[in-house]
Amino acid sequence: MIDVNLLSTISKLPGAPGFEQKVRAFVMDQMNGVADEVKTDALGNVIAIKKGKSSDKKVMLASHMDEIGFMVTHVDDEGFIRFHTLGGFDPKTLTAQRVIIHGREDIMGVMGTKPIHVMTPEERSKVVKSNEYFIDTGLTAEKVKQLVRIGDPITRERELIEMGDCVNSKSLDNRISVFVQIEAMKALQNKEVPYDIYAVFTVQEEVGLRGATAAASGIDPDFGIALDVTMAYDLPGAAAHERVSSLHDGTAIKIMDGATICDYRMVEFMRQTAATHKVKHQMELLPAGGTDTAGLQRYSKGGCIAGAISIPLRYLHQSIEMASKSDISDTIDLLVACLEDIGKFDWSFK
Repeated sequence: MIDVNLLSTISKLPGAPGFEQKVRAFVMDQMNGVADEVKTDALGNVIAIKKGKSSDKKVMLASHMDEIGFMVTHVDDEGFIRFHTLGGFDPKTLTAQRVIIHGREDIMGVMGTKPIHVMTPEERSKVVKSNEYFIDTGLTAEKVKQLVRIGDPITRERELIEMGDCVNSKSLDNRISVFVQIEAMKALQNKEVPYDIYAVFTVQEEVGLRGATAAASGIDPDFGIALDVTMAYDLPGAAAHERVSSLHDGTAIKIMDGATICDYRMVEFMRQTAATHKVKHQMELLPAGGTDTAGLQRYSKGGCIAGAISIPLRYLHQSIEMASKSDISDTIDLLVACLEDIGKFDWSFK
């Protein structure tokens, strides 16, 4: 149904915000020979361009390459490493995790904190804060200080596995969308599209949509389609109105999130396209959290007609993120159909 090996490779690559080098190199290799032109901008976004039948309009895609991670802030005299979080973390998810410090060489580490056996009753009742964690590498302090510097990035260590119709891994936010965008561009390689497509693999989304903002300013697209995951709160205890999206119910067409109200024309176009091509889909309204959609919408000159296609994801921003393989496949199908049909829709205000 989907190329799980490719998705696994992409999800495993380290790419903390601002340190997307290995993901960028991999994406550029995948796009060489597929896109008509592949380039990077000064911020580090990858821009893969497919020429359309007409160059009168531009369609910009955005899927971010970065993952939530950490940055080294201090190495103490015993060799324990302190860090700053990059992106949104729920501190309790750090317990008992392995990480990789990307210093002069990659070093495995474990997240540690005060043992429960020596905590006071009051301490046991509180959630440990992120600044109370440290990283233990098992190396001597002298060795750690040789290999690790302040400012080095840190990522989580976790393999992708298959679970039924699902995949489970760290960093599926947003490596799923990187995978979807690569697969869609491959599917369109020998097909004609109405307008020029700028498939942008963006940087630093997790710390403020920085890559999408810069890319949209430079490309100035007429249409924008962001690709990202969304919360699947289809779990025990969740009321129907709280779910946002559900696994196995198809790809999700975004209506709004915490940073964007999608253009109603784009929402309707995606809805009609999904129906025409019989792509299983659901509608998404995410009350909090932003995506590259906001960068697309706001930073092209005069704004652009922007929307987003989302992949439902359980356990968001944890190291056990879970997505449905069928939902991922539906997302590829909808994106390809939208890029082929975007010239057929009446985009006038009504």
